[in-house]
Amino acid sequence: MHPVDAPQARRWLRSMFDAAIASAQPAACLPPHLPAPPSGRTVVVGAGKASAQMAQVLEAHWPTPLSGVVVTRYGHAAACDHVRVLQAAHPVPDAAGLAAAQQLLAAVAGLTADDLVIGLWSGGGSALLPMPLAGITLADKQAINQALLRSGASIGEMNCLRRHLSAIKGGRLALACGPARVVNLVMSDVPGDDPLDVASGPAVPDPTTRAQALAILHRYRIALPPAALAALDSEASESIKPGDARLGPITTHVIATPRQALQAAADVARQQGMEPVLLGDALEGEARDMGTVLAGMARYAAATPSPRPRVLLSGGESTVTLRAPAAGQPVQPAGRGGRNVECLLSMALSLKGLPGVYALAGDTDGIDGLEPVAGAMAMPDTLERAAAQGLRATEALDTHDAHTFFGALGDSVVTGPTGTNVNDFRAILIADTG
Repeated sequence: MHPVDAPQARRWLRSMFDAAIASAQPAACLPPHLPAPPSGRTVVVGAGKASAQMAQVLEAHWPTPLSGVVVTRYGHAAACDHVRVLQAAHPVPDAAGLAAAQQLLAAVAGLTADDLVIGLWSGGGSALLPMPLAGITLADKQAINQALLRSGASIGEMNCLRRHLSAIKGGRLALACGPARVVNLVMSDVPGDDPLDVASGPAVPDPTTRAQALAILHRYRIALPPAALAALDSEASESIKPGDARLGPITTHVIATPRQALQAAADVARQQGMEPVLLGDALEGEARDMGTVLAGMARYAAATPSPRPRVLLSGGESTVTLRAPAAGQPVQPAGRGGRNVECLLSMALSLKGLPGVYALAGDTDGIDGLEPVAGAMAMPDTLERAAAQGLRATEALDTHDAHTFFGALGDSVVTGPTGTNVNDFRAILIADTG
């Protein structure tokens, strides 16, 4: 097998990541799922990191007049002529998000059975639509989101709680649309591709219960503000259930998924002479633990002879739990981290510089954690180069400071806002085997 050097490995890894992102662009995946225009009005609503780009594509392909409003993360806007594009904070909500949620509800008021609502939903929509139930303040909502992000709960568990504390999620927006027909176009960023978990399901009915939300609260010992606890103890927090007679007709299409993105990366791998191995598109768990497991898989692959380079591809969404310090130890603030770079750093530490193994981990929306950085790459000499610069890899992992670590090495992957969001992407290139 012809040897693969570091520059070639970097090019291959980045080409696969770019292909995954390109496969999930709204221009490619949205038009085939557009419904027929109604006899009445067409109203567009949506939320998520890709909602503005989705609205832009929808406008370009829609044959009749339309109006509406979508909200996206700051810096992710796109120019639209008829749909208002609002921007708000993510992952911790702000007042702009609350105002946007109110405008979405206002946009669907007074509709009839002749009207059509097109919902454009993508990852990030939960934080971008912070409309809490009566009695819960925006400050409470911000504290809840912070607690959820630190808890280690899965995205599905977090969204179950969010749905039962919201005045717009968990099917409540769908209820406001009735009796109009609703067609949801969803770009999945969640394991399992359940539309209920994308933006916490504003326009789809919710079979989960507030009892389940309370169980999640207790399982992870999540501290909620008193008003939120009181809301969960009330029937007012119950979401809108399937079969509710007040709902109009609802159709939902998942138009882009992590699996499609991995398949696109696999196609590029084959074109470049590699053998792709798909590990799955719904891997979940603690980021540092996932890194250790993936390192074990890479070791096994590296020890198995192969006539050509292999690449292990996976998607899903890991979690990062901010742990309390041991007794007697000082509290250290969390650094500049993200779940992808934390997984990657854990993997590098576990591999200990194994020759011929290169990896990339990144978020397909272009932002890992709170940083405008998609992810990073790890090389066989990552730990060696770090030590030469005085960087302590174990300390960076323990303080959730992996963006600082990889940035100092020049190994960050920066894409800017990508216009899509189909969850995390991981590629491990096994260049030398046997």
